[in-house]
Amino acid sequence: MEASRNFCNGEWFQSASSQWLNIINPATGELLGLAPISTHDEIDQAVRGAKRAQKAWGQVPGPDKAKLLREAGARIRKMERELSTLLTQETGKPLCESVDCIDWVAACFEYYAEVGRSSRGLSLPPVAPHQVNFTIKEPYGVVAAIVPFNFPLLLLSWKLAPALAAGNTVVCKPPHQNPLSTLLMCKALECLPPGVVQCLTGDGSTGEALTQHPDVDVIAFTGSTETGRRIAENAGKQLKKINMEMGGIDPFIVFEDAPLDVAAEGLAWARLLNAGQVCTSPKRVYLLETIAKPFTDHLLSYIPTLRVGDPMDPTTDVGPLISLEALERVEKQVARCIEEGATLLMGGKRISGKLAKGFFFEPTVLANVKQGSLSMREEIFGPVICLSTAKDVDDAIQKANDSSYGLGCCIYTNQLETSMKAMEGIKAGTFWINDPLTDNDAGPFGGMRSSGIGRELGEDGLDAFRETKHVHLDYVIEKKSYWFPYKDRKLHL
Repeated sequence: MEASRNFCNGEWFQSASSQWLNIINPATGELLGLAPISTHDEIDQAVRGAKRAQKAWGQVPGPDKAKLLREAGARIRKMERELSTLLTQETGKPLCESVDCIDWVAACFEYYAEVGRSSRGLSLPPVAPHQVNFTIKEPYGVVAAIVPFNFPLLLLSWKLAPALAAGNTVVCKPPHQNPLSTLLMCKALECLPPGVVQCLTGDGSTGEALTQHPDVDVIAFTGSTETGRRIAENAGKQLKKINMEMGGIDPFIVFEDAPLDVAAEGLAWARLLNAGQVCTSPKRVYLLETIAKPFTDHLLSYIPTLRVGDPMDPTTDVGPLISLEALERVEKQVARCIEEGATLLMGGKRISGKLAKGFFFEPTVLANVKQGSLSMREEIFGPVICLSTAKDVDDAIQKANDSSYGLGCCIYTNQLETSMKAMEGIKAGTFWINDPLTDNDAGPFGGMRSSGIGRELGEDGLDAFRETKHVHLDYVIEKKSYWFPYKDRKLHL
């Protein structure tokens, strides 16, 4: 089987590494391909090449840069079938979700093509006559972009597009579980000048070497809190800029006035999307006590109508987990939840039969989940819905905030007062009301507390890759009255 090639300085090359990653199709357990664990010399060459390319790229006029980013987006759209097929094969996400993902990736490049050409700074009111004050926002230099397995292309585009629009160059490190679709997408980026985008595959040691390289100026990371803390600690020693999203245990609240059928089906989609491997999927569900039973009944009748199976089948709703390791972890977490008093209403085990070769776990519903138990403290990255109850609005808000994380929150209600009270009271970077998990390229995304530092998307996402310079200009050259000697100053005390 031919091994994949890395992309560096506008060329594709075979790594000199003697260590390789086996890329496994999570739906079948079959080997899809091989990817190198890039050597430290290759990482160094990629970073140095990005540094060399950055000065010229940073000086490309806004309209020209926008044209290139639009071209990249158009090329990605033309590769939709090829990209979505490979994305499904190596991530296990249903084909429908992969097709949507490619559209979102292209849209992100198109959005930043326009935002980047119209945003550079502000004009400020001066403090004295014949002065002009303004700010300009400049690129940092070289960005290291590290992304997880669940949305390898989308989460990369959220870093790559704004970083490029701001004038930076980027070295990409795709996830070790599924880097092939990222490498394929880089073919669409061949329209950019050599060195502007580099892509090297590898494992955790590759990412660590990349983030610690002295010529990397910014680290843009999405992944686990444990890895994020380590990156932040190392970045602090070199005073590197970081922009990080580290997941969460998001609450989902259904209030008494909500249409229960819509809310239940919205919860099922939000939690079972990508087999539950979504950082913003609702991990803690709080139902007002008066509607808990009818809501649960509707949920239990709806979930069996969903199709779990081959993600390449267009009729499949839920695919496999990413790996055997992930499958075993979710099994242990569910068992622990039951030990702690949760009631298993549905699922709870891996799927046997014709799907046994893949890493499939049954859509699972747990009720009576206690506040403070495992699923309230630890992120379950799988198709597991954990139901709890709240007495009233205040109790729901208090329980939603009972976490060290703060990535997102979803609520269902038609009551304006309830919506605003919850929105103001709950710590979350994104707050969805009656429409869970919808993103907007123009709206900032990121977490509070342990869920991250900084924001992606919107102009905030562009500013994550720019630093501000204040320019003070006096167009009349003259001696100032407040200079030395102070003996000439008349003080009015």
